[in-house]
Amino acid sequence: MDTLQKINGVPVLMCGTEGETIAGEREALDCIANASYQGADWAVIPVERFDEAFFRLSTRVAGEIIQKFVQYRVGVVVLGDISRHTEAGTALRDFVRECNRGRQTWFVADADELRDRLTGAGA
Repeated sequence: MDTLQKINGVPVLMCGTEGETIAGEREALDCIANASYQGADWAVIPVERFDEAFFRLSTRVAGEIIQKFVQYRVGVVVLGDISRHTEAGTALRDFVRECNRGRQTWFVADADELRDRLTGAGA
């Protein structure tokens, strides 16, 4: 179940692990609409909710999904352990590093790391 929370004063939609698999633009737009409706600046989506294709950059799924969040000005956080995906090659590892340098898309291991990122991040 998705719930609205405030983390360090920032409204965040915490998406539950159960729910629709985010496999493309349609599911991303559903999540964006829910976040916007609830007044969230960020959507935090557990890694389990993403289709496996999201983690293979050659499919372009990750780019399409993230672009929708950028377009609608809702930050997106991929929450959880993605090490099995990043160990498979350098492309995803580099992509994650670049995303985490920015202020729109983050890959974080757990809620503590998210809280740290939202502290003073101007999110």
